[in-house]
Amino acid sequence: MGAAQGPVTSGEETAAVMRRVASRLLERVPELAGRLLAELRSTEDAYRRVPEHEHRRDLERGFRTGISAMLQPWSERRDLAVATETAAKRAEQGVPLDSLLRGYRLATQITWEAMVDVLMADHPGEATALLRGAERIWQGVDRQAVVAADSYRRRENELRSRNTERAQALLDALLEGRADTTVVRDAAAALEVPQFGRYLVVAIRPEPSRPKEADRPAEAGGLRLLWRARPDCDLVVVWLADRDPEEALRAVEPLLAGGAGVSPVAEGLPELCEARRHAMVALRTCRGAETVHLDDRLPAALAASQPDLAERLVEVVLRPILDLDPPERETLLITLTRWLDCDGSVARTAAALYCHRNTVFNRIRRIETLTGRSPDRPREVLELALALDAYRITGAG
Repeated sequence: MGAAQGPVTSGEETAAVMRRVASRLLERVPELAGRLLAELRSTEDAYRRVPEHEHRRDLERGFRTGISAMLQPWSERRDLAVATETAAKRAEQGVPLDSLLRGYRLATQITWEAMVDVLMADHPGEATALLRGAERIWQGVDRQAVVAADSYRRRENELRSRNTERAQALLDALLEGRADTTVVRDAAAALEVPQFGRYLVVAIRPEPSRPKEADRPAEAGGLRLLWRARPDCDLVVVWLADRDPEEALRAVEPLLAGGAGVSPVAEGLPELCEARRHAMVALRTCRGAETVHLDDRLPAALAASQPDLAERLVEVVLRPILDLDPPERETLLITLTRWLDCDGSVARTAAALYCHRNTVFNRIRRIETLTGRSPDRPREVLELALALDAYRITGAG
């Protein structure tokens, strides 16, 4: 004879028992929610950001919809919509996803324990019904957790994008001089930098091969970097903290290929507008792919910041040279450039140009004859140097 077997519970009987258990659990929703509330708020600091009355209300709603959905067809379940809504809210409140999913695990544990208590008290001979219903319970909880995680990540991405756009708008306000005290305070919080820290602003020539703004590094060599792309140049604000400006620039320089102008140190966010203007002027004095400080190019910066006067200076000082045939014009301009770079040394200029000293001397005298500016008079040499800078910067001629 075979071993004795207990009564086999049919699917209909299982469903009937589970409906009765669910009805009893619905009566205990405030108790179940209270248990979960106490556990989460005592072990998860993140949940303390959620007002307690709101947290309790959401937990009761979650238990109620979850228990009611146990025996509903998948197409009629409202627990998934509730899970989606609650997860998005938690993302906005800054509750980590791990904490959210732990809440689902604890809720499942509390629900299961309560179901066992009800079944053993009211239907002691129907343990099979609980076992048969368990699979559906776990499937339901798993689906809730999946849609909750998906909703959380979507909202988190939306919030990150929104925060990024706001931070960029605040940075624009600082760089363009549209920031009052409130904007400065908000910008410091959004950009995660101090209001009165030390900053450099670097203006960089736009390069098609340079990564898009969103793909550029937020730090280099331990320095915080804030990027903004503009039609005429790219800008990067470097928070120096306690670093030496020259040391900081060496760490950032690998990102600056293509020519860059560097502002003097700005002592706080309110000074970024002036620093931006200085960096952009310094950039206009660049010769090729070099990085220059404004303070090292002040005479050229004067020409760059006053284009109308710069054009007039070119016209008055260099016009006789610019009217020459192109080969002779370029020869004299290159010779003048090298002579100024070599501090007026004919020998060093000749070495730089691979020509004889007498050739350089004759060209300098030719420049003197054409312009009326003598290389022996410092003031007139200064005019030649400024006019040459202005010619490069403005393209006048």
